[in-house]
Amino acid sequence: MNLKKIISVTLAGVLALSLAACSAQNDQSAAGDAADGVSQSVTITSLNANKEAAPLEVPYEPQRIAALDMASLDILDALGVGDRVVGTATTSLDYLQSYIRDDIANLGTIKEADLEAVMACEPDVIFIGGRLAASYDALSEIAPVVYLSTDTELGVVESVRQNAATIASLFGLEDQVDGLMADFGSRIAALQAAAADKTAIVGMCTSGSFNVLGNDGRCSLIGREVGFNNVGVDANIDTSTHGNEASFEFIVEKAPDYIFVLDRDAAIGTDGAQLAQDIMENELVKSTDAYKNGHLIYLAHPAVWYTAEGGIHALDLMLSDLESELLV
Repeated sequence: MNLKKIISVTLAGVLALSLAACSAQNDQSAAGDAADGVSQSVTITSLNANKEAAPLEVPYEPQRIAALDMASLDILDALGVGDRVVGTATTSLDYLQSYIRDDIANLGTIKEADLEAVMACEPDVIFIGGRLAASYDALSEIAPVVYLSTDTELGVVESVRQNAATIASLFGLEDQVDGLMADFGSRIAALQAAAADKTAIVGMCTSGSFNVLGNDGRCSLIGREVGFNNVGVDANIDTSTHGNEASFEFIVEKAPDYIFVLDRDAAIGTDGAQLAQDIMENELVKSTDAYKNGHLIYLAHPAVWYTAEGGIHALDLMLSDLESELLV
């Protein structure tokens, strides 16, 4: 073999060894990334368009977030990743007003999304609540849609915990959830002691009428977790949306120890609406022991109870509304 062939074979061997080393290094790097938990996506459990729990693949560490649900925005804020929000629905909630500004796109409302605005803000992921379930498929054409809700059977507190853990898993922040939820258990226990053996009617004032609420939807926290015996539940079976209209004679007949009132019109800012106090404080209600004993309670943060149930800060305010009336 002449010198030229020897040099050629030697160079080919060196090149082959070099390529093999490079390939091994790349494989080792990929293995290291996998071991470190670094991934381009993560699979979570979310609701689909049929409101059924299903697996959903979403980007890991999303950088651009569209928030069309106030409970999810609340949790994102609590986790410290609110700086990634590039668009949000309008809201009157004081504690989320920092997200209503010129450099964050207005994406419509929690009931009606502006699809063009959502598309224009180029989100990596979109968060919605139940009011936008009908828009799930359309929004999914833009980006993965994380649809979370509270489960009244599970309870509001545990729903918040699970939803917070789900959202945290998108950012590798699962270890923060327990700290954010730390005092809710003891606060519920104190309220349970105050509610023991007490009856209540829970209702919502809307459009001049009083609708009773059961333990299957809004304000279920009062009956399910705090533990009041909700004697309004037999007014009808399904009260999960806006409750069922009830007469004030019904309240007198049931003679509850407490009456809790959510002012829906105040919650959504209905112009010219009759105040809940004007609806409730009539002669029939005033004849009840609940009224006479100062137990007619107007929930102080109606917008939170009505539009943001399921958030961490929202849960804090909801419990505070009850504590200020029951733990005095």
